[in-house]
Amino acid sequence: MGQYFKYKIDKVKYKNIKEHNFFEVYGWCYAQNVELISYEVKVNNKEVLFEIDSIYRSDVLKEIKINDKEKSIGFYIRVDCLEDNVNKFELIAKTKEYKENLIVLSSDEIKEIEDNHFIEFNIDAVTYEKEISMATAFGWTYSIDGKAVQIDILDKNKNVMDITCRKENRSDLIHKHLIQEDQSNCGFLLSFKYQEGETYYIQFKTENDVVTRKLEQTNVAYSSTLSKYIRHINKKNLQKGLAYLKKNGVKKLMYRLRYGTYVGELDYESWLFAQRVNEKTLNIQRNTRFSYSPKISILVATFNTKEEYLKEMIDTVVNQSYSNWELCIADGSTNDFVEKYVYEHYSSYGDKIKFQKLDQNYGISGNTNKAFEMATGDYITVYDHDDTLELDCFYEIVKALQEYRYDVLYTDEDKFDDSTKMYNDPNLKPDFSEDLLRSHNYITHLFIVNKKIVDEVGYYNSEFDGSQDYDYIFRCVEKANAVYHIPRILYHWRMHPESTAQNPESKLYCYDAGKRAIEAHYKRVGVEARVELMPKPLYGFYHTTYSTKDNPLVSILIPNYNHKAILKTCIDSLYNVNTYKNFEIVIVENNSTGQEIFDYYKELQSEHDNIQIVTYKGEFNYSRINNFGMKYTNGDYVLLLNNDTEVISPNALSEMVGCILRPEVGAVGAKLLYEDDTVQHAGVVVGFSGYAGHVNHGINKDDYGYMLRARVNCNYSAVTAACMMVKKSVFNQVEGFDEQFVVACNDVDLCLKICKEKYLVVYNAFALWHHYESKSRGYDDASQEKMWRFNKEVEKFQIKWSDVLVKGDPYYNKNWNIKLGAFRLF
Repeated sequence: MGQYFKYKIDKVKYKNIKEHNFFEVYGWCYAQNVELISYEVKVNNKEVLFEIDSIYRSDVLKEIKINDKEKSIGFYIRVDCLEDNVNKFELIAKTKEYKENLIVLSSDEIKEIEDNHFIEFNIDAVTYEKEISMATAFGWTYSIDGKAVQIDILDKNKNVMDITCRKENRSDLIHKHLIQEDQSNCGFLLSFKYQEGETYYIQFKTENDVVTRKLEQTNVAYSSTLSKYIRHINKKNLQKGLAYLKKNGVKKLMYRLRYGTYVGELDYESWLFAQRVNEKTLNIQRNTRFSYSPKISILVATFNTKEEYLKEMIDTVVNQSYSNWELCIADGSTNDFVEKYVYEHYSSYGDKIKFQKLDQNYGISGNTNKAFEMATGDYITVYDHDDTLELDCFYEIVKALQEYRYDVLYTDEDKFDDSTKMYNDPNLKPDFSEDLLRSHNYITHLFIVNKKIVDEVGYYNSEFDGSQDYDYIFRCVEKANAVYHIPRILYHWRMHPESTAQNPESKLYCYDAGKRAIEAHYKRVGVEARVELMPKPLYGFYHTTYSTKDNPLVSILIPNYNHKAILKTCIDSLYNVNTYKNFEIVIVENNSTGQEIFDYYKELQSEHDNIQIVTYKGEFNYSRINNFGMKYTNGDYVLLLNNDTEVISPNALSEMVGCILRPEVGAVGAKLLYEDDTVQHAGVVVGFSGYAGHVNHGINKDDYGYMLRARVNCNYSAVTAACMMVKKSVFNQVEGFDEQFVVACNDVDLCLKICKEKYLVVYNAFALWHHYESKSRGYDDASQEKMWRFNKEVEKFQIKWSDVLVKGDPYYNKNWNIKLGAFRLF
């Protein structure tokens, strides 16, 4: 710390290689009661140009107790050096009155931090599974010159060992200024067989460079289950939980846990402010000239709006970094306050702010429609009179329109609690999900539409007041050339006692209007379905049951090896619990050894005329077995089913049939529960550990998951083939399972092939089954051989689907930190 400035330099790096000669400095600096600190950099006693980005540092703000929770006191500085010989480096902080050196490095000190390698890397952790003698290393690496980096493990004699190595997306490093966006797939997860007590090295190599480091052990994992538990139930999380419990009581704590609110308010605000663009970036945006610069019309219906809300709402429009906009205000207030305030404070904006005092209050739809009539922009968006926008909101919209003129766009949003003055409850949305939209209005704000579409579908319909925006969204989406999601929190929905955001029971009529909006949508697009409101407290969520029409034949394909009792439980539930009766069962017998199972096969065929047993005699290959069995199915729709499953809900099969009959759907997954009624499967996201992972895994049967995703129908990139219904025509179109995936990756690969052909994969939350797979199966029956085989198959998957892994799963918001687990920011 200095005399006037409080500061800390976290890291200084000097990279000195051909064409890349630069310093990087990470740290923070703060001066009491000073709004602006500037910096000066000197190299060899000469002042030089440099780049600087301000960084939000919540950890420091808490430590030094700064009241301004939005203050960005952290910095990242990069200094490109023009001189080859650098003998002195200085970083100086300045205010109007004070000046202080934060860094002074001599020639010898610069030599100590000098790095002459193109290769950048970090090893985050090294773990050893003693039971199976497997070591795993996690980290990231890339080369500054863009060359591919080969990673090897060397034994004590520096011989290259046999390893498995898969890539991982490390978007978390972008926000830390450690990598660029095009380097996000720089993560690695490698494993190798080790002997206790031996020394090993990790080597990073390109055609131009090589770096070798001793591999230091950071953790010994005796129990992977225990290590996973400890990773989430740590001292910090316990303290947060106890603090929340003390403040809000047990009921609210359980509500928060059940709703899947994984992010605390304080933590979320820290994350939000860290993502928020700084003034430097806003200035760059203000000076950006787009080749396509559409006018954006922002429509607001005001009604007796409080001065504070009115000012904040308008200010976050007029201060936008993108300037081609118009604000259209239709005021249905019972007094003239809004009118006087707008003219008094914003008349300098001329016709950019259009105001109309309505002769009466026409209601929410009628008032908003008056604003629609005023709009002349190329794109239209509706804005609530008490909400706020991020200042780069319009810029992000227009940036998205440069490569393609999307008819519809939407952004992420959160809520602002007017009583606590805190942001919370982030709605980090997937890319467009038809089934999720039919389950609830997840799009809400901010919804942006090409005016041509608005002119075609019309404005708000007062028949749906309370959910008029839901009805409007459906009508626009139905006509749109494409729907684009901007994965950034750009809209803040204010919560106060009168708002639906804070008090869902305040406007129960809204939810009936939402039901009618979905029904009207189905009528327009020709879908036969029944819509039900989900029970209290699931306000605003809906269950659609699609018609099964002529009840087509469903073929149920079950591979089996021994285990009569397990198979019998599955078969009995299909006949005794399931109410959808037009099905056949094809059992693929694969090398069973006990006479008991063959006797059971005969018993089944004597009792049922819709069961056939076919024999596959090759070695176990899940993909090949199912491809073989598929040839014997007679139905146009096939349920791929594990033998260790059991129907729970009588309508499970009909729920899945209703979904698969839709022409746009290629595969349907179910909600699978372990024996103790916790969730085994409720959707699969691509990207976890460089492959894929179950979301909502391990929560209780009735828990909501994030934004109720575990309880409603929605789309995912994949569902498990333990219980997956497919259209046989689509299965054949994508050439079935890829037989290079013997045990793992096969179902995810199949789903991705289906998605590639533009079909939807649906998770049906109302098709309930038990799946008697052991919760700890991955570790209890793990062996070196099985882990090795799994990792090798993942490597094949990564080669095949590298584009998906780099871009990220479209049904999983890219802001979630995929390194930490499902629906977690940090």
